[in-house]
Amino acid sequence: MTMKRITLSHGSGGKLMHDLIKGLFVKNFGNPFLNKLGDSTLIHTSVERFAYTTDSYVINPIFFPGGDIGKLSICGTVNDLSVSGARPKYISCGMIVEEGFSYNELEEITLSMKAACKKAGVSIVTGDFKVVEKGAADKIFINTSGIGEVFKEARLSVDYIRPGDKVIVSGTIGDHGAAVLLAREELKFSSRLLSDCAPINGLVSSVICKDIKFIRDPTRGGLATTLNEISMESSYNIGIDESQIPIKEPVKALCEILGLEPLYMANEGKIVLIVSAKSASKVLGRMKKHILGRDSKIIGEVETRRDRKVYLKTKAGGTRILDMLTGEQLPRIC
Repeated sequence: MTMKRITLSHGSGGKLMHDLIKGLFVKNFGNPFLNKLGDSTLIHTSVERFAYTTDSYVINPIFFPGGDIGKLSICGTVNDLSVSGARPKYISCGMIVEEGFSYNELEEITLSMKAACKKAGVSIVTGDFKVVEKGAADKIFINTSGIGEVFKEARLSVDYIRPGDKVIVSGTIGDHGAAVLLAREELKFSSRLLSDCAPINGLVSSVICKDIKFIRDPTRGGLATTLNEISMESSYNIGIDESQIPIKEPVKALCEILGLEPLYMANEGKIVLIVSAKSASKVLGRMKKHILGRDSKIIGEVETRRDRKVYLKTKAGGTRILDMLTGEQLPRIC
């Protein structure tokens, strides 16, 4: 295929659209399910429990240090399935592309999605492609949905959370938000920051057990918002220790310069776990053996009080309430 720009004809359902689908998407995503190009895909499996999720990606800029909208769309859906206690298997992909969008950039995004699928061990089995007039969208929007098989060992619910349970975070926080912010504002910064965008299904599958009460990925709103969600849903207070929260020095520096709070910065390759006190050290040890969990730390615990608040023990020795994010610290972050 020799083309430079996407035109409205590429979304018309005619020959150009078919050529694009076969020459780009089927070529790179091809598998027995997708290759049939049916209106839906029939999947036969013997498992009894499934997890199903969907999400849309509108990030700006579409290319950022450590990833792009394509990689993000696969990792985001894989991770949503994983924190539900499921093994991701099948992905759908819908793209809305603006007229005049670069074919080379579309191909780069497609190849990025292909690489992310391979790393996560999932297949894109169905999809859709639409083109809208110039100005009707901002370059490209992607929707992905996913289906996963729930692990037999998975028993995840806020209903199981009890006082004394430990809070574990799988690594440094705020990396994605900081990297996207730098790319968007074209800020000159001495340290190069990379998004943590990655599929975390391998990490989850290596540690999943009945002693893990709940898992969530701290994406929009960051760690602070995720902990508030867990506190509100379980009704228990959560206390965390600022000195134990892993944050890269460049992320800290950027946030200090711009007056931002790293605890509210988005992450796309991290998880927060609530684990029984008796098994927390064992789970932490397993996490540290995985490349995506080597910086894991126990940062706090579930408290007996039930006024649905998150408390931060500061490095100075004080305590303050860590509220949920109000408004949007950084829009179009994923």
